[in-house]
Amino acid sequence: MIDNTIYQNPLNTRYASREMQENFGDEKRFRLWRKLWIALAESEMELGLPISQAQIDEMKAHAEDIDYARAEKYEREVRHDVMAHVKTFGDAAPSAAPIIHLGATSCFVDCNSELIIMKDGLDIILKKLVNVMDKLKTFALKYKDMPTLGFTHLQPAQLTTVGKRATLWLQDLMLDYEDLVNLMDHFRLRGVKGTTGTQASFLDLFDGDEEKVRELERRVVAKMGYEKVYGVTGQTYPRKFDYNVLCVLSQIAQSAYKFSNDIRILQNMKEVEEPFEKSQIGSSAMAYKRNPMRCERMGSLARYMLSLPMNSAVTASTQWFERTLDDSANRRIVNAQAFLTVDAILNIYMNVADNLVVYDKVIAKHIAAELPFMATENIMMECVKAGGNRQELHEKIRVLSMEAGKNVKLEGKENNLIDLIRKDDDFKAVHDRLDDILDAKKFVGRAPQQTAEFIAREIDPILARHKDLLGQSGEVRV
Repeated sequence: MIDNTIYQNPLNTRYASREMQENFGDEKRFRLWRKLWIALAESEMELGLPISQAQIDEMKAHAEDIDYARAEKYEREVRHDVMAHVKTFGDAAPSAAPIIHLGATSCFVDCNSELIIMKDGLDIILKKLVNVMDKLKTFALKYKDMPTLGFTHLQPAQLTTVGKRATLWLQDLMLDYEDLVNLMDHFRLRGVKGTTGTQASFLDLFDGDEEKVRELERRVVAKMGYEKVYGVTGQTYPRKFDYNVLCVLSQIAQSAYKFSNDIRILQNMKEVEEPFEKSQIGSSAMAYKRNPMRCERMGSLARYMLSLPMNSAVTASTQWFERTLDDSANRRIVNAQAFLTVDAILNIYMNVADNLVVYDKVIAKHIAAELPFMATENIMMECVKAGGNRQELHEKIRVLSMEAGKNVKLEGKENNLIDLIRKDDDFKAVHDRLDDILDAKKFVGRAPQQTAEFIAREIDPILARHKDLLGQSGEVRV
C-alpha cells in the first residue's frame, strides 16, 4: 500500500512498469552485491587463497535472505552502505565473515552491479522499442496507399500518404535502435580493479603473481555472465559511460516526442486520434472533449528525459583524479529515473501506436480543400497539350485561384476553384477529365512504394532478428 502521507515518485506510482521498477529496486541491487562477493571469494579460493568450500557454501546459502533492517541499522552506525551490507552478510554467514569483500573496494560491488542493472534495463528498453516499431510497421503498411496532406512549415504542401508519414516515425526509432545495439555490443563491467584501479591489494594477496590477478578478474567477470571489462579504471568505471547511456535514452525520448506532437496536431485536425476508452473523461468541465492525454504525457515525460544527459555530462566532467563521491547521490537519482522515464514513454508509445484511429473522410475533405490549388499545373499542362496558350492559361489560373482563395479566406466558404474552372471555356479541354486529374492518389509520388521498400529493407530485418521479443502490448496505468 502506498503511504500517502509522504511524497512518492510518480514514475513508480503512475508511469513506469513493474518490470523496470524491479530492475532498479534494492532487492536486485543487493542480491547482485552478494553474488559479486561470492564470485570474488570463490575465484580467490580457486586461485589458491586460504578460503574454504564451506565458507563459499555458507555464503551461497544466504545469497538472497537479506536482513534489510539490520543493514539499515549498520548503515546508521558506520555511514557506509557497502560496509553495512558486508557486516549484514557476515552475520548471516559467520564462517565467511572474515573473507567477504577480500581485497575489494566499495566500487567492486557498486559499479559492477550498476552496470549489470543498466544492461538489464537496456534489454527491457530494446524489447519495448522493437515492439513499438512492429506496431508502427503494421500501421504504415495498412495506410501506405491512403493520400493525406503533407505539411511543411505546418502549411499544406504536396500530398503524401498516412503510411509514408508513419515511416518517418519508424525511421527515427530505427536510428535509435542502431545506437542502442551499438551501445550494448560494447558493454563491459568494471571488473576487479581495487581501490584506485591499480589492483595493488590483489597483487599483495597473490604475492605479486600478476597472472593470478589477471585470472581473478577473468573468473569473476565470467561468473557474472560477462566477458568484457574496462582495461583501466580509477576507482569507478568511467562516468562518461553513464552519459552515453542517457544519450541513447534521450534519443528514444526525442523520437517519441516528435511522434506525440504529430499525433496531437493530427488529433486537432480530426484526422488521426490516439485511443479513447469508452468511460474515459477528456475534460472535467467540457464533457464532449477527447483530449490527446496519452501523447501529451509522452511529451511531458520526454521533456524530462531530454534534460538528464546534461546532468550526467557534468558528473563525468567533474570526477577528480581516480574518483570523487559527489557523483553518488546524483547517480542514484538520475540513472534510475532515466530508465523509468523511457520505460514509461515506450509503454504509452506501444499503446498509442497499436490503437490509432484514422478518419479517412476527414482526411479526404482536407485534401479536397487544398488539392485544386496543387492540381492547377496539371490542369494547365493538359490544356496546353490540347492546343491552349500556356501564358494565357497561367494568367487565367492565377485570377481564378485568387478568386477561390478570397472565397475561402474572406468569406469562409469552400474552395470553389474547380467549379470556376468547369465554367470557363478556356479549360473546356479538361472539363470531362477533371475528376481523373484530381485523383489524390496521382499526387503522392512514390510514397506507397517508398513505404513498402523501407519496411522490407530496413525494418523487417530488425524485427526478424528480435521476433522472440514481439507481441508485447503497452499498458497505460492511469
